[in-house]
Amino acid sequence: MIFLKFLSGIIIIILIFYNPLSADRLPIEVSENQIFTLDTLIDSIGIVTEESNLDWVIESENEEKGTEINYVGKEYYYDGAMEIDDALIDELLDKYYLYGLRLDVRGVFVVDTGEFLWYLTYLKVPDSIINEPIHLNGNQMPIGNLIDSLKSNQNYRSDSFYDGGKIHDSPLNVNEEIAIISWTDSLRSNGGQLSLNKNIDFDSQNKGKELSNLEVEKVLTFAGTDGSHLIGAEKWSLDVAGGVDVVKKNIRCVFSSNAGELFPAFCNVVKSKSELVNINTAQISTKGSIRAVAETGNIPSALNYQIAVSPNIKNESDLADGTVKTLFGGSIMEAREGDYEQSSINKWKETASVTGGIKNFQKSFTYESGFKF
Repeated sequence: MIFLKFLSGIIIIILIFYNPLSADRLPIEVSENQIFTLDTLIDSIGIVTEESNLDWVIESENEEKGTEINYVGKEYYYDGAMEIDDALIDELLDKYYLYGLRLDVRGVFVVDTGEFLWYLTYLKVPDSIINEPIHLNGNQMPIGNLIDSLKSNQNYRSDSFYDGGKIHDSPLNVNEEIAIISWTDSLRSNGGQLSLNKNIDFDSQNKGKELSNLEVEKVLTFAGTDGSHLIGAEKWSLDVAGGVDVVKKNIRCVFSSNAGELFPAFCNVVKSKSELVNINTAQISTKGSIRAVAETGNIPSALNYQIAVSPNIKNESDLADGTVKTLFGGSIMEAREGDYEQSSINKWKETASVTGGIKNFQKSFTYESGFKF
């Protein structure tokens, strides 16, 4: 009895502190990956122009190969088409809905049973589940037996299929994710003294939590002379969307029940922006990062950005001078489980602007997308 209480206490503690995180189901890395680093160091008096940008689109789909069945007989008569009762429809929808199942929407009502019979017109089954059992005509058999019988029926055409990831502009398929990343940074002065130290790190490989695919750090000081000034802008955008997916492909947890659970469809966009206008003197530092590629669903998407503006001590002034603006915003759209109807819409924006003498200006933005079980 004491042992059972002790064991129960251990399990409760584990469940309290264990929170598996399911995220935006980020795309996974491609076979060939890129890593590059750019370092910039400028110390000058005069006109300066410096610009950087990165645009990155990556898409992935759970790769599957298998068999695709299409009814090719007469649609209005469905001669030789397979009839499916309500029970089998429920089973097919439960197990194979994500891979593709279509039935004649009219159906035929059977007076004796009070049920509808449906004609199977399309079925797509990956090889990975070909041996999973279904109930057909009162017997349990592998789904592969059903495929074999349909392949031998002259009213059905059988084709093999392979689903991989490719970039497209049509609606996302089930089990498909896409991430669109955009970053731009620019500085321009018409004179004055500028000191700039900037580092860009990019890595397209799968990343774990607390790591990033793109990281940018920048420190600069500026002092205008003879009316010269500095302008600049930095913009970050993270757009991640995904179709419905099954839980078991995204999370591994001994305490999780995966039966019939689905990840919902989603479409989330977040952005951050800072602007420097007519900066006469200032010390400015920024730091940003994005994570958009991960191997498993317990790694959330992320966008982080920080900016700090303070006086340039070399200019013997206790104030920075100019205009600094920031904008942070997001548009979040979520569905529920296998539904493609929007269940949650969340749009938000935060702006700030300061003009004149600046003693201290700091903004920090942190974003992660996910939900906990």
